[in-house]
Amino acid sequence: MNRWVGKVAVVTGASAGIGAVLAEKLVKEGLQVVGLARREEPIKSLSKKLQGQKGKLYALKVDLSKPDEIINAFKWVKDNLGPVHILVNNAGLAINDSLSDGNYESWKQVLDVNVLGLSVATREAVKQMKENKIDGHIVHVNSILGHRLVTMPGLNMYPASKYAVTALTETLLNEFNQKNLKIKISSVSPGVVKTDFRRVAGYTPQNAEENFPGITSEEVADAIIYVLSTPPTVQIRELILTAVGESFQ
Repeated sequence: MNRWVGKVAVVTGASAGIGAVLAEKLVKEGLQVVGLARREEPIKSLSKKLQGQKGKLYALKVDLSKPDEIINAFKWVKDNLGPVHILVNNAGLAINDSLSDGNYESWKQVLDVNVLGLSVATREAVKQMKENKIDGHIVHVNSILGHRLVTMPGLNMYPASKYAVTALTETLLNEFNQKNLKIKISSVSPGVVKTDFRRVAGYTPQNAEENFPGITSEEVADAIIYVLSTPPTVQIRELILTAVGESFQ
């Protein structure tokens, strides 16, 4: 991680779970980290906790379903800290609903955050990397549901959004290769993660399979650090991680 010391990293969905843990680890590695989330206060609290570390954490209130807020956030980063070197698209949304008789607005919310918000953030980061000739790194926090389906009611649009992230990763990789850019793009796909994500999405403990083996936010964050720490010549296109014994079917 030495080559990233002092550089700027943007982490979306940094107010809790994987995003908060990752932001803390990056600050301790010496990066200038900007956490984006709808809830700004938890990031500010974490920033105070991290005072005195090698790096620093900044909090920006951003709704990832609103393109203008994303664009303004990246402008703030460029104007106040400098161009982005790392982007981790961690923000994600799921809503307990169905496809056969579900609600259009809930479908749209999932796609707006998981697909379009991710794409806008990626575009803005790449723009800064290209303008400043930065061989940066973009990480999409995907899901095992972006590679195979499981039997779980209420998933509706969520697996489709994550399959889209898998396709977007490969499409971006092709674009970077065609344009001879040295920007790296990686997808990190966890299985069951022990966070409040499913509870917030409206899945009860019973249908969320809370008793299944799962990995922690820290373990996912460590996997992202591993991906970021690879040499400039190494491209990890996909990393899938699950708990030992997990068989989410």
